[in-house]
Amino acid sequence: MNEAQLKALLLADEDIYQILRIIRGLKLSDTWLCAGTLRNFVWNHLSGKSAFDKETDIDVIFFDQTLSYDETLAIEKSLKTAYPAYRWELKNQAHMHCHSPNTKPYLNSCDAVSKYPERCTALSARLNHDGNLELFLPYGLEEVTQLTIRPTPHFLEDEERMALYHQRIAKKNWQEKWPQLKVVSQ
Repeated sequence: MNEAQLKALLLADEDIYQILRIIRGLKLSDTWLCAGTLRNFVWNHLSGKSAFDKETDIDVIFFDQTLSYDETLAIEKSLKTAYPAYRWELKNQAHMHCHSPNTKPYLNSCDAVSKYPERCTALSARLNHDGNLELFLPYGLEEVTQLTIRPTPHFLEDEERMALYHQRIAKKNWQEKWPQLKVVSQ
């Protein structure tokens, strides 16, 4: 699967397209649909399952240093009320570096995505102002399309982050749902 094929799949999926439109309508700064929402979509598609899974969290990120944690929670709550069919997870990346050991504040949403634990999770998409689908894939599509879980360079360079990576892999237990996944530690 290449970027054009992924774009076509995302735009053809009624739920994903609706979610992308909702996100654009939030008018938050530097907003993207990302992470597990897109990773699971690709894995499901490649596994012959329905690509969009209503049980998957809808991971939405934005970057705004002026919005507090509580204000972000209020926006997330309004999303959940307005669109209850989806499991919204809204995170302001201006504050999320605190959840990754020894990590400096992120510069923007794309900087945050590039520092996610797994390369296959470092995926993001949004509808730009012209309504065209824009992707940010700092590590390409190779890992996600080859069903490989591998840490990002950011996680590889720090023992504490790698410990978190291993805990996350064990907790997520993705191989139960996608048995063909390969987990790589470096």
